[in-house]
Amino acid sequence: MIRQRIVFHGRVQGVGFRYQARYAAGMYGVTGWVRNNYDYTVTMEVQGTQEQIDQMIIAIDRSRFIRITHMDVTDIPVVEEERSFRTLGY
Repeated sequence: MIRQRIVFHGRVQGVGFRYQARYAAGMYGVTGWVRNNYDYTVTMEVQGTQEQIDQMIIAIDRSRFIRITHMDVTDIPVVEEERSFRTLGY
């Protein structure tokens, strides 16, 4: 089990990114949260296996409107008590 903080760059706001992330989280059984940032990036903290996280990102990027140009990925400590994936506001 790992946890990563990922900042997504590209066409990631106003294109259903957070909705797609929540849907993909349910498909792949990961926990965490996602939120838009004021600089038009999206930040996500996601927790699961590396394979689950990779599959989730692939599913998000398959969206017709989302275009991830690059990601800043940081490994962070696991949150043991977390049980769901949430969408946060700004």
